[in-house]
Amino acid sequence: MNILIINSGSSSLKFQCLDMDSKTTKCKGQIERIGLETGLITYKPGSGDALRKEEKITDHGAAMAIVLDLITGEEHGVLGYSDIEAVTHRFVHGGDKISKAEPITEDLIRIIKDNFDLAPLHNPPALKGFLAAKEHMPHIPHIGIFDTAFHSTIPPENYLYAIPGIYNEKYQIRKFGFHGASHKWAALKTAEYLGMPHEELNSVSIHIGGGVSAAAIRGGKSIDTSVGFGTNAGMSMGTRSGDLDTDVIFFMQENLGMTIPEIRELLYRKSGLLGLSEVSSDMRDVIAAAREGNKKAALAIGNFSHLARRYIAALSTNLEDRMDALVFTAGIGENSPFIREEICRGLGILGIRLDNDKNKAVKGETGVISSGDSSVKVLVIPTNEEMMMAIETRDVVLAMNNTGEAK
Repeated sequence: MNILIINSGSSSLKFQCLDMDSKTTKCKGQIERIGLETGLITYKPGSGDALRKEEKITDHGAAMAIVLDLITGEEHGVLGYSDIEAVTHRFVHGGDKISKAEPITEDLIRIIKDNFDLAPLHNPPALKGFLAAKEHMPHIPHIGIFDTAFHSTIPPENYLYAIPGIYNEKYQIRKFGFHGASHKWAALKTAEYLGMPHEELNSVSIHIGGGVSAAAIRGGKSIDTSVGFGTNAGMSMGTRSGDLDTDVIFFMQENLGMTIPEIRELLYRKSGLLGLSEVSSDMRDVIAAAREGNKKAALAIGNFSHLARRYIAALSTNLEDRMDALVFTAGIGENSPFIREEICRGLGILGIRLDNDKNKAVKGETGVISSGDSSVKVLVIPTNEEMMMAIETRDVVLAMNNTGEAK
């Protein structure tokens, strides 16, 4: 089954085509600066040369036409138009009504729109991308994948905030959790690596990229997570502050005269690694500066690692009497032995011990980095959100075919 994966932003459209029979990437690319004077197209067929060119791209409909022309065209194409058997669309927020991948119907579109306020930067452009794709491919199944779905198994005592219940009942103010595809992939591959049924896995996974989140996995399901109602909770991130005493926000507004938009801009785009280090939001730059003696950069790393340790320890209490693995994934988690070492420093109380040589040797690949006497396996599992999305899409389409809903 050939599945086209679409990830739409406000002015961009990322795409990838996966062959689920061979588990290979047939092509991938990105359309950027949609609606601006000059758009940018990048495209890489599976084994061919990469393409990069600039041209005006008026809207997501025009971007989708370009994508399909690239994928199926004579010059750069990798398959015929009729060979695309399903299209996957990534949505960040499904609210409390979505617990799995779903065919995109009118009812689902209403749910997506109902959650525009909870994901204003993500859900509207993702819906726009779907509408453009549906116009070009009306007879192919279109499946919605939601970041929040994997965390729908978190119990009320873990997802509710200690505020009057009406705010959850009427406005969905509660913890949702994100990076669902990444945490689900990590759980599946960890169980596979350890040779145990996925339904028996107890682990903590930590996704460390531009965004950062951790999840407690009990019996293969998400039982708690660090991120909450929005995407600025838990650990500090590249530009986001993470957890903050709400009185800081009150103080900024009442004593410093800052507006809510100004505070939001500060906490989402000017904080985290960038705010503390005053160097960069990129961990590689911050590490380089720290090694050159920059004290603020070293402080930013120390703060980042401290918060990660705090959440790993806290989330582990959801696993009852057994923690099988601590799993690092995503860009920094997969490729920075230094940050993994800094985070694991002090986790000996959980029985976690690194093997320094193994840790330094694992970059961007699956591997165990814990020592032989560690009571918890510490693993690096490269994330593959696109493959996870494609697997879920394939399963939904096969189920639709079996019930006669799609052929």
